[in-house]
Amino acid sequence: MSVRLLCNQLYLFVARANMPRPYFLGLLILGMFGIGQPTCANDAVEQLRSFTKNTRSASGDFLQQQVSLSSGSDVKPRVVRQQQGTFVFSRPGRFSWNTLKPFEQVMIADGKQLMMWDKDLNQVTYRKPNLALAASPAAILFGNTALEEYFELNNAGERGNLFWVELIPKNSKDSAEDMPYTKIGIGMAGNLPIAMELRDQFGNIVLLSFSNLKTNISISPSQFIFKAPSGAEVLKLQ
Repeated sequence: MSVRLLCNQLYLFVARANMPRPYFLGLLILGMFGIGQPTCANDAVEQLRSFTKNTRSASGDFLQQQVSLSSGSDVKPRVVRQQQGTFVFSRPGRFSWNTLKPFEQVMIADGKQLMMWDKDLNQVTYRKPNLALAASPAAILFGNTALEEYFELNNAGERGNLFWVELIPKNSKDSAEDMPYTKIGIGMAGNLPIAMELRDQFGNIVLLSFSNLKTNISISPSQFIFKAPSGAEVLKLQ
């Protein structure tokens, strides 16, 4: 499997950001590293539960950023890679995540399996349903509502004008063996996920922001159907 395809497993999700991108990135970094004291006056866990329960479908645009931190005592975030695209989801367990720039890739979950296609490589990867959550953080927000089957949810205080939820992976056989994340955080406001950050064991940090979010809309089932192109390399991960 290509390095770029493996990197697709490091997706993060943000629901909406109506602020300048550098400022937004700074708020996420503050939240990630706990700068400032938590002053949680709201229940972020309950907000996340409300979102997964009451938001049955949505569409929007995303900006994904891979972040590097400077060494030394003066920690400064620097965006080293970014991707843009669109998404749609319809519960339970169906979503389509389409990267448009700088290269085209498609990730679709149809409720039965997770599929990833890289246009440049003409490579399609399928994963079995019980690994879909571990394979893609998209499923954390856009999959079924059984978050607490896979994660412990803890309030992590208020930072950057958001109320944060910390997700701790449970040591279940189906999730732990394929879960590449050591830190997952979701910033909530108004019962919507406004920010999400994810870090792996190597210290890689990925952030996303959403825009043009529309919730509880009618979405055609055809959005979650994909036919592998002729001549594509097909990989099936069991």
